[in-house]
Amino acid sequence: MIITRPVLKDISMMREIVRPEVERGIILERSAEIMANMIRSYRVAWEEESVLKSVQKTPQAKLKLESTSLNTLKNPIMLGFCALHIHSLELAEVRSLIVAPFAQRLGVGSELILDCEVEGKALGVKEILVLTYRRALFEKLGFQEVSKENIPNQKIWADCILCKHFPLCEEIALIKKI
Repeated sequence: MIITRPVLKDISMMREIVRPEVERGIILERSAEIMANMIRSYRVAWEEESVLKSVQKTPQAKLKLESTSLNTLKNPIMLGFCALHIHSLELAEVRSLIVAPFAQRLGVGSELILDCEVEGKALGVKEILVLTYRRALFEKLGFQEVSKENIPNQKIWADCILCKHFPLCEEIALIKKI
């Protein structure tokens, strides 16, 4: 598996992967134009189709993160993506984490989150926030639950207010110091 920064032509595929979760109200919908505007905050996980098929046949198997280029994959398959959004000098947020159903439980989500942590640390943020329904994944990576009152107001008014569940949010807020 490799993790790259997407290019604009990847947006249609990204929207296709996230569509079922948007329809279920799990992830906020972002238009292609908004995604294009935020393209530099995203990261995408890819794998060679033949490698993905062989790993899917092996129980408990995980994909390995490789340091190679997308150009070296003959038939790349997009596995998932997420974004790292900077809220302040000290706080960033992992957003829109999605892994395609065929690639779940292969370590893709964890690697995307870890990639966000590496960038956050390099940028100098102190903490990474996530709002999620999938607490266990983030706790496994060292995130700890916090009260939603700790979420910056700009997050609530910029994003949460757009959610169909607002103000009755059932997502869990977790933070990790990095």
